[in-house]
Amino acid sequence: MIQPFDQIQKLGQEQFEAAVKVLGTLSQGAQALTVDSAELAKKTFEHGSSAVEQLLGARTPDKVMEIHADFVRKSYDGFVSHSAKLNEFYSTLASEALRPYEGWMSKAVSA
Repeated sequence: MIQPFDQIQKLGQEQFEAAVKVLGTLSQGAQALTVDSAELAKKTFEHGSSAVEQLLGARTPDKVMEIHADFVRKSYDGFVSHSAKLNEFYSTLASEALRPYEGWMSKAVSA
């Protein structure tokens, strides 16, 4: 009668340890995402400010169109690049967060 209780207790402890590891991984991921978001906001603000300064100094409509087209192209390229970076980040985060459950799930499936 004591043996099943010990097994249940051990399983509960393993699940708790796995959950703590997952929460630690998610916490680190949230911190990294916060830093990345702050850097992106700073770069975006600087890029926009630079474009406004250039537009204020433009003398011809052609120059205005050139500055605007360059701004839009660089903004789009930055968006695509950052989207790819976030995709890779979330994919890696999900893999890392679920890693503690890999062994536990294989035990449950084989049983």
